[in-house]
Amino acid sequence: MKVLITGANGFVGKNLRLRLSERQDVQVICFTRDHRPEHLPDLLQGVDFVFHLAGVNRPQDPEEFAVGNAGLTRALCDVVAGVARAAGRTIPILHTSSTQAALDNPYGRSKREAEAVLQAAGRDPLVPVHVFRLPNVFGKWCRPDYNSAVATFCHNIARGLPIRINDPQAVVTLVYVDDALDRFLQLMDGADAAAGPDGFESITPQYTVTVGELARQLQAFRDSRGTLMTDRVGTGLVRALYSTYVSYLPVEAFAYEVPQHADPRGVFVEMLKTPDCGQFSFFTAHPGVTRGGHYHHSKTEKFLVIRGDAKFRFRHMHTGQVHELLTSGARPQIVETVPGWTHDITNIGDVEMVVMLWANEVFDRARPDTFACPV
Repeated sequence: MKVLITGANGFVGKNLRLRLSERQDVQVICFTRDHRPEHLPDLLQGVDFVFHLAGVNRPQDPEEFAVGNAGLTRALCDVVAGVARAAGRTIPILHTSSTQAALDNPYGRSKREAEAVLQAAGRDPLVPVHVFRLPNVFGKWCRPDYNSAVATFCHNIARGLPIRINDPQAVVTLVYVDDALDRFLQLMDGADAAAGPDGFESITPQYTVTVGELARQLQAFRDSRGTLMTDRVGTGLVRALYSTYVSYLPVEAFAYEVPQHADPRGVFVEMLKTPDCGQFSFFTAHPGVTRGGHYHHSKTEKFLVIRGDAKFRFRHMHTGQVHELLTSGARPQIVETVPGWTHDITNIGDVEMVVMLWANEVFDRARPDTFACPV
């Protein structure tokens, strides 16, 4: 399949080009600011699908709105229709408009006119059109200090720069770029259109958040490096915002240090804490060193020896039953501690032992649920 992307160097265009580069069955042709409408006939030869992402939103001269939005769209539709008729095949056009097309200003009017041009072109069965009125799209590579509060906030917060909030209670509607691209590629691959009664396609999910909440969430990502407490970054808006925030880190901030607690036995380092799924850490032990020698009432732990050889010993606090087991970094094996059993781990090898540890709760000094009792 051969596709043309207008606005290929823009935020969505760059993300789309990367996604398409992962596919062996797609050849990408790019239309950028270096091109003119008269280049379209050559660029569109053999094209099977058009992603019309180009647009003007902050020109020096307001007249550029009409030229860069409606004018380019009209030229594109005319050429696509001609190529489609000459080839006797369909060439769909997917266009990213904006919810601001509903506004009565030069930008909104130009976007509305571009939509009308596309909808008229779509009456030709050889030129199916998919028009998306997108709200605020965010994600990696979006330009800060341009037209995305998410991009600006991420860029500034990641660099310790101030952010400006005019109205913290203002509500914004957000779409994550990867969610948008998922739908775009489905349509490219032949999925059925799903335009609403207004004739526009939409992206799901869409998220609503106040500007104040957005800023607080991004600042929490920054602060987590000090507290080690991570948010629930695996699903939904928080996942998308976290991925976006990290993408704005300067290279000198790709790594950060965490506290290390050392004593004659080795070191203990906490890596990550969660609100309700415990914490991760690791420790070392020199040859012959024993660590532990305590029990818990409710806390549970999982140990994974990464390097070295270990002997785990357990004793039931009521019955006195004892149990020993050996494990090694050469044979990954999870060892669980069990409430009501005192336990320890001894390095029985001749190299420093490294052990990964997960506890089901974050350590609370006021209620540590850890009671010393040698095995």
